[in-house]
Amino acid sequence: MKSYATPLFSTFAFAALSALLSLSSCQSNSEESNIADLRSEDAPSSPYAMEFTAEQQTEREAKWAEEGARRIELSNGYSVFTQTFGENPDVCILALHGGPAATHEYLLSLAYDLPTDYGYEIVMYDQLGSFFSDQPTEDIWNIDRWVEEVEEVRKALGYDASNFYLLGNSWGGILAMEYALKHPENLNGLIVCNMVSSIPEYAAYNREVLRPQMRPTLVDSLNAYEEAGDFQNEVYLDLVQREFYNKHICRLSEWPEEVDVSFSRLNYPLYDLMQGPSEFKVGGRLIDWDITNRLNEIATPTLMVGATHDTMDPKAMKRQAGLVQDGQSLTCETGSHLCMWDDRIVFMEGVAAFIEGVELR
Repeated sequence: MKSYATPLFSTFAFAALSALLSLSSCQSNSEESNIADLRSEDAPSSPYAMEFTAEQQTEREAKWAEEGARRIELSNGYSVFTQTFGENPDVCILALHGGPAATHEYLLSLAYDLPTDYGYEIVMYDQLGSFFSDQPTEDIWNIDRWVEEVEEVRKALGYDASNFYLLGNSWGGILAMEYALKHPENLNGLIVCNMVSSIPEYAAYNREVLRPQMRPTLVDSLNAYEEAGDFQNEVYLDLVQREFYNKHICRLSEWPEEVDVSFSRLNYPLYDLMQGPSEFKVGGRLIDWDITNRLNEIATPTLMVGATHDTMDPKAMKRQAGLVQDGQSLTCETGSHLCMWDDRIVFMEGVAAFIEGVELR
């Protein structure tokens, strides 16, 4: 979620995940990447639509022209960005990023490793409202619409139950689970990464388990900023980055450029609308989301991926594998919310082993 969206966000989500208040620190050296430039403050009728500088528009158009890139037009007239890596008619993976409203870039380790090392086809895509996709001016932001967006992308790609795998991280994990409930007939396999099935449970884990692990003076400082609603204060953002994100979002001493760039392009107003201002202050339209009592309806072979240091409770991820009808779990012992980076080998080998098992049935 925030991203992480945890990128959701952790997510959400991401993350989903996340996608996240850490953005400022990722952007402090670049005036152009200041997230304030991405807000639609001059268009109050469209508060969730990003506005782009000339340089940013050039970046978008360059991405659209890359090999494997394709813009898919949806039934509502808007287009979303996709990019295909690898070619395999038998194993086709669609990756759902976190946020809401981060970008596919923080998941690019999947595109680097899964086609090269395992021969899979994987499609990265920016959901509507994200940097490389269109920016609706009306308020269309709800889970059901996003789920149908995923379905339209699947149809455009030509995937079906014989080859279609859906992989979602953080907020993308929410979409993946919701898609599996609504369109199970189209899925061959489901991979839910770093996303529990309940936002209240996610918020409680951050509040009752992770936050108390911090030193009391730090908690007092965070409380002061949060009680004042000063979530964009540079000092607050720096504290969250150093004391929380570096431990629970990505544990690498130097974050991958793809992660920094993705988070710097977060559509923060849209993230805030859905997830709330931070991992510690969960709110927004997702605040009551909970499908735990519906997991038993998911019959699609499912892999639940958690990580020891994640913003999502790794024990809850294991439990979820037992609640779906055909579930497996993978725990990345040295990883966090972005375990596809900070426990990369274990993550990739675990995902590949799951897919190979499904293919052998």
